Amino acid sequence: MMPSALQGKVALVTGASSGIGEATARMLAAEGAAVAIAARRVERLHALRDQLTAAGAEVHVLDLDVTDEQAVHAAVASTVETLGGLDIVVNNAGLMLLGPVEGADTSDWTRMIDTNVRGLMYVTHAALPHLLRSQGVVVQMSSIAGRVAMRGAAVYNASKFAVNAFSEALRQEVTERGVRVVVIEPGTVETELREHITHAPTKAAITERVAKIRQLQSEDIAEAVRYAVTAPPHATVAEIFVRPTDQA
Repeated sequence: MMPSALQGKVALVTGASSGIGEATARMLAAEGAAVAIAARRVERLHALRDQLTAAGAEVHVLDLDVTDEQAVHAAVASTVETLGGLDIVVNNAGLMLLGPVEGADTSDWTRMIDTNVRGLMYVTHAALPHLLRSQGVVVQMSSIAGRVAMRGAAVYNASKFAVNAFSEALRQEVTERGVRVVVIEPGTVETELREHITHAPTKAAITERVAKIRQLQSEDIAEAVRYAVTAPPHATVAEIFVRPTDQA
């Protein structure tokens, strides 16, 4: 059997305590990468670490709020020191707090922009010197919402459009130096993301809508990550758009 292309690589996954982040961390560990798993719900990370290390993986737990720039730099430094380098970053931490602009709780907007945009930028910025050394890959978890604006999702849309714009500009800056920038845009995925929506009518409408389709699973998106990060060095999978077959 050929060794995995990820054997011996070092990866950092944010938002790794559930959903796409957890599934991606599991995939990377199964492929032989050493994985730093980062999130705020550290008790979940410890449980995940125990499962992965029992299977022979090397795992480093990071209690991390990506909106704290100093903490992000410390987490990246800890990853490099503990695991010996950094080859892959998966920026997965995010919030989806939907609702109409009129009457909105603007603190939801602040939380989304801070996490989805600033947090992703902070992690990318802190990791970039190491990725330039390793000629690594940064995977930005965007969304269908970064392609198509939808009523009730104005600020979430804005955050994901920002991710796409930032990532494309970054790709142009670093591609000639061997760093690959990948944007993944899932459609509806069955995760905990919708549970945090505070606008009750929007939450109810989405719950009703997704009940009628076969949603993507987190593992589907982890497979997209696998495809992107195992592409040969001369090939950048710059964008992957994955949506449920049932989602119009």
